[in-house]
Amino acid sequence: MFSSFLHSIKSSINHSNLKDRNFDFLFEEDKSGEMVVIDTETTGLNPKKDEILSIGAVKIKENKIITSQTFEVFIKNTKDIDHKSIGLHGIRPCDLENAKSSDEAIIEFLEFVGSRTLVGYYLEFDVAMINRYIKPMLGITLPNKMIEVSEIYFDRTITLIPQGNIDLRFDTILKKCGVPNMGQHNSVNDAIMTAMIYLSLTFSKKK
Repeated sequence: MFSSFLHSIKSSINHSNLKDRNFDFLFEEDKSGEMVVIDTETTGLNPKKDEILSIGAVKIKENKIITSQTFEVFIKNTKDIDHKSIGLHGIRPCDLENAKSSDEAIIEFLEFVGSRTLVGYYLEFDVAMINRYIKPMLGITLPNKMIEVSEIYFDRTITLIPQGNIDLRFDTILKKCGVPNMGQHNSVNDAIMTAMIYLSLTFSKKK
């Protein structure tokens, strides 16, 4: 209960910093019963200096992925894309020729997400990257509640091997949860695979 109260206080303070009241909907109570699984592809792993190349997301409700509710947007970048990162996500400079401006892309993302709970793998990084764009534009950070799938996986696994080291790599969790690897890591594929991991961990727990 205390954590819920603390979140409410932080959300209230965050809301008071909102520059554009057209985005009040981000702070409204979500009544959709849905969650949004998100993933970003970036120029690097430093939220302070790197940029987002694409954002992918998919909605889930109860124990189902809403395949008709996927989101993907490519964002124009101002810095060179590291060759190593191209090997991971496959996004080349030529793939971003028709990409959207960061403001336009972020607004579309916020409209897709609304006030729904966010789910992700290494979600703290994705949120930090997105907040880098939202903060100067709207004066706030993402107010959504958040669920980290690796934490759920850790909590479930540690009971089986309490003295062991838990491998939290994405591909390992995929395998352990019986989720098929969809191949190349792009934002939408990773969001869908993360959604399947989340459902595997939470739905099987309820059985």
